[in-house]
Amino acid sequence: MSQSPAGSLIEQHGVETIPEAERTSTPRDVLSILVGSNLAFGVVVFGWLPVSFGLSFWASTTALVLGTAVGIVLTAPLALVSLRTATNLSTSSGAHFGVRGRLIGSVVGLLLSLGYTALALWVGGDVVVGSLNRMLGLPTDGAAYVATYSVLAVLSATAAVFGYRLLLKLERVLMWAMSVLLVAGLFAFAPHFDAAVHGHYLLGGFWQTWLLAVVSAGLSGPIAFITLLGDYTRYVSPTRHSSRKVLWSTIGGLFLGLLIPQLFGTFTAVATHAGDNYVAGLVAGAPAWFLLPLVVNGLLGSAGNTGLMLYSMGLDLDAILPRATRLQATYVVAALATVLVFLGHFVWNAQDAVTSFVLVLTAIGTPWAVITLIGFRRCRGDYDQQSLQVLNQRTRGGIYWYRAGWNIPATTAWVGGSAVGLCAVDTPVYQGPLLPLSGGIDISFLLSGLVAAALYLVLSRSQRGRAGGPVAPVAAASAQTHSRSQEQSV
Repeated sequence: MSQSPAGSLIEQHGVETIPEAERTSTPRDVLSILVGSNLAFGVVVFGWLPVSFGLSFWASTTALVLGTAVGIVLTAPLALVSLRTATNLSTSSGAHFGVRGRLIGSVVGLLLSLGYTALALWVGGDVVVGSLNRMLGLPTDGAAYVATYSVLAVLSATAAVFGYRLLLKLERVLMWAMSVLLVAGLFAFAPHFDAAVHGHYLLGGFWQTWLLAVVSAGLSGPIAFITLLGDYTRYVSPTRHSSRKVLWSTIGGLFLGLLIPQLFGTFTAVATHAGDNYVAGLVAGAPAWFLLPLVVNGLLGSAGNTGLMLYSMGLDLDAILPRATRLQATYVVAALATVLVFLGHFVWNAQDAVTSFVLVLTAIGTPWAVITLIGFRRCRGDYDQQSLQVLNQRTRGGIYWYRAGWNIPATTAWVGGSAVGLCAVDTPVYQGPLLPLSGGIDISFLLSGLVAAALYLVLSRSQRGRAGGPVAPVAAASAQTHSRSQEQSV
């Protein structure tokens, strides 16, 4: 694994264990990065979803608050896992899924971040193009969108490549700068706001539609972070900062970082009667003086948001392909996200694509998070950091080797929970066969989590205390594990 050379401006660490001397971040840094990275249109757009479903402002607000709160209860404790392991969450999950089974977390995290990155680039780019058209009369043809998306992708990839330290500095600035812009937006759109306005309910009735909003707009926000939180807390030392402070910083960061932009999205969607096209309604309804702030948020806010996502995606791909460096992995995922942006703009229906994506990923991500949390509580945060790195070092053995690197009970529980969740999901393009049993109401996340928890507790009842099985000797990899070439520094 690569080490950080002195004076390097680019982070050299991939998913290896972070040395204690470099774990200098604080709980306040965790809060800053969670708030600063989310005050962007990629998160704002989720506040529009309940309004587009036909809900009023207050109904949308209650759905967002409830969904976010429930999601935080499930998600926030995951931050404590990497506080103990000093590596990212997907690698940490090898303690419970096996050092090969932790690839489940890497794939889930990669898909979650990939989708949300593409969404953020797409929305931010549309805001920039629309605002510049109103301000300067610039064209809104395909070439304009391609150019804007490409610029955003380059900015985001640059931030991701430089890594955690630069991202932390960026998010500290964005936390305050984007907050000022959002507050200004309240004054910009207030004259046209009417909280009582609502449309036709997407699912025919209020409660079905409201619960859809709870899951797709509220719960999906915290769920997007199930594999991301460890990217930040692995740089916090448990010897200098208590678990309680880290947990409360994570809760505060998720609550403020998600609800502030989402409620801004709900407010502006109602004020501009956004309908099926949030960005078009936002730009058309904005007073002239607010167009420049829209451009700034569309560029800088989106770059901060997607830069952090690309950073996490690079770590997940690095974990999947141990021979790749973090830099190589980051460049690859940046290209994939850009392709998805073009598909999102030129091919897919925006609302259907966003809603379907978040519901499906929530259904398969929730079981993974539940199993990881149960495992964390069972072992009380006592992890063997060296054994977690077996796959990354291309060796085998250690206490997390289980059966050929897979913990069968955890893997089986995840498959079972995900299958039930997918069978109970209700999206605009797919309805699961179990949906009629719940009265047409999407409770896929609840069912998937409960089934996964029940299966894991039953199948793994013999696993107690410290995670892992009998210690398997660690085999030496050929050629000293083919040491990975060191990444280039600036």
